[in-house]
Amino acid sequence: MATDSIAVQIEAPEGEALSAPLHPSFDYTRSTGPILGAFFAGLRERTLRGIRDNSGRVHVPPVEFDPTTHEALSASDIVDVAEEGEVVSWTWVSEPGASAALASPHALALIRPRGADTAMLHVIAAESAADISTGMRVEARWIPEPRGSIRDLYFVPAGSQMSPGLADYRGGLDDSDRLVTPVELDVTHTAGFAERTFLRGLAAGKIIGRRRSNGPEVYVPPRDWCPSDGVPMGEFVEVADTGVVTTFGIVNAAFAGQKITPPYVTAYILLDGSDLPIQHLVLGIPANEVRMGMRVRAHWVPESERVHSMASISHFEPTGEPDAPRGSFEKHL
Repeated sequence: MATDSIAVQIEAPEGEALSAPLHPSFDYTRSTGPILGAFFAGLRERTLRGIRDNSGRVHVPPVEFDPTTHEALSASDIVDVAEEGEVVSWTWVSEPGASAALASPHALALIRPRGADTAMLHVIAAESAADISTGMRVEARWIPEPRGSIRDLYFVPAGSQMSPGLADYRGGLDDSDRLVTPVELDVTHTAGFAERTFLRGLAAGKIIGRRRSNGPEVYVPPRDWCPSDGVPMGEFVEVADTGVVTTFGIVNAAFAGQKITPPYVTAYILLDGSDLPIQHLVLGIPANEVRMGMRVRAHWVPESERVHSMASISHFEPTGEPDAPRGSFEKHL
């Protein structure tokens, strides 16, 4: 397919770098089972619970399998432990992140509750790092309305009357007693030279690839360095906005943040002039009629709405041309 590419001259990007804040996130959800379920149910009742393994050691939080023998443990071995314990080790968090349990500076420590043989990771509210030491005694403090979350409590030095500011948190047990753990990350991404060229091409209604220095293959999106041999990539080329569906999947399940009602198709599309398929939506045809080899064309959003992202192409849709023979794209599967 590389023989169909068109060489174009593109000046090195000038002006401000292309940067954007990214916030990837998802809720990790799992059923708790009888052992972890007992632990989280205990938190809702303001009780710390562990489990006794086959050697008699008590683990907090409880583990589902004996760490030594690997045998499954039973919920009948669940035991309550004290709400106070000893600091085994610690570090000071002077600038709490967005996902921290406490909004103010605090210690993050391994704490061994009295009655347990292992330590649990948790926060200690204190005025300063000078108030924390290994071996000191700490006590649990509970939030007014526990929800079955590890954040239902925090620790303070024994006898302390501290009342720290708690950070917002939406995890814990849901109505079906499944554990929901939000996973979030805030990053600012700055595009490199090749990516910047690609993104500016999308805003201009073009799809830009880049040819290898040591071969005829064209990669879309373009790279700065060749993933095949590690040398700098060669010339930029504009490829067509038409291509072939190489593989695809039908999305039938709903999920958080979904913008299209299932079923719909997400496919790998080998653009004419490119040697590496890109992933995008295929719409404008019933999902069960999409097939390998089907010819498709990019559906661009109106020029005034184009941005420096793949969102400038809303989806791909059939061109109506005859399907491509399998031999023309099978090496790209």
